[in-house]
Amino acid sequence: MESTITQKQLEIQQREKRILAVSRPMLAEQGYHGLNMDRIAEKLQQSKGTIYNHFSCKEEIIIALAIETMEKRIDLFSRAAMFRGNSRERFQAIGFAAEIFVKLYPNHFSVEQIIRSTSIWDKTSEKRRSSVKLCEHRCIGIVVGVVLDAISQGDLELPKGFTPQDLVFGVWSHSSGAYSIIATNDSLEELGISEPFSVVRQNVNRQLDGFGWKPLSGDFDIDAVIKRVIKEVFADECR
Repeated sequence: MESTITQKQLEIQQREKRILAVSRPMLAEQGYHGLNMDRIAEKLQQSKGTIYNHFSCKEEIIIALAIETMEKRIDLFSRAAMFRGNSRERFQAIGFAAEIFVKLYPNHFSVEQIIRSTSIWDKTSEKRRSSVKLCEHRCIGIVVGVVLDAISQGDLELPKGFTPQDLVFGVWSHSSGAYSIIATNDSLEELGISEPFSVVRQNVNRQLDGFGWKPLSGDFDIDAVIKRVIKEVFADECR
């Protein structure tokens, strides 16, 4: 089937990508106040009016940057969920995908925190806010799907009244907080934490062991699973 996208639409998409590509390092290096529409226009050698044709304010650019990286995380999680292994190993693969995401996009966490500020969130369009929520739903849905598989296969039995979403939220809140610290703190080694990603992995596995998700972490070689995940799923990213 032929694409219905017109040349003009393609040009608009490409221009928006260039705007985001210029804005991302500007935001990362100088923060919210350093992101400036005049500077963006200057770097792209475009009029400021052209930038405003695509983004009504810099808050719209920030939320678009967040969506851009969220979509990349969804891709990583989707590929990890397809890893050939039992449910616990597939969950390990998703955890490793989360590690890769932090390493490839360390500034995403600060961008997420920026857009969650009410003063910024309220300045963005409903369309982009809906896109953020959809990305979150899709990402969580991938992980919940693996938990549901574990239940259906007899690998996991949750306590009465406790849902797969509850389990995922517990792991999410723990790992997301840890990854945010890793991405924004360069003195962890001085605090005696030399392998923070490994620590997160171990703590998550202890959480899963607490639910009795089989096989328990002591019954399989986690490092061997990660090596397989790297080889079979994320060879390009890890290279």
